[in-house]
Amino acid sequence: MARGGARRLTWAIVGALLVLPFVLEACRGSASTASPVAAQIGQRTKTSGCEVNGKLQDSACTPGAIIATATKAQICQPGYAKNVRDVPTSEKDQVYAEYSIKSHKAGQYEVDHLISLELGGSNDIANLWPEAADPKPGFHEKDKVENYLHDQVCSGAVSLSQVQVEIATNWFDVYQKANLK
Repeated sequence: MARGGARRLTWAIVGALLVLPFVLEACRGSASTASPVAAQIGQRTKTSGCEVNGKLQDSACTPGAIIATATKAQICQPGYAKNVRDVPTSEKDQVYAEYSIKSHKAGQYEVDHLISLELGGSNDIANLWPEAADPKPGFHEKDKVENYLHDQVCSGAVSLSQVQVEIATNWFDVYQKANLK
């Protein structure tokens, strides 16, 4: 091999070795997510007779679901949630029906993403529930939890998968521990 070709090959190998740790880290991050777009945090076992449990969703109806391909880099980009938001009125109506809410006043409830879009949550019905505004803390206060957790992920303080599980398990507990009143 000519001297110039050997030198180029050496630099190509050095470059590949320098990049390899970053490639492995990216693969490790994506290996923990399932290949489908909406991966389940929990298994949805009910589609009717759902009941809100205090401040929390009925986890049998709304276990949470994520966009498996969503990454920290993506969710931390301004406008990410707006670009993935897609819940048609028919799906919102189905959520109300599953939770036996036949009618409500404007602002009384919000069909909320259990795992918010800004945390990689999905528009799948397994991630939607009718959250009340009152009594407080209600959906406005849960928004504070979502913003707090988003900031924690984007600052590198916690992992995206960790906050997805935390908010799906008990958003109210996060609200109290973080003292977001």
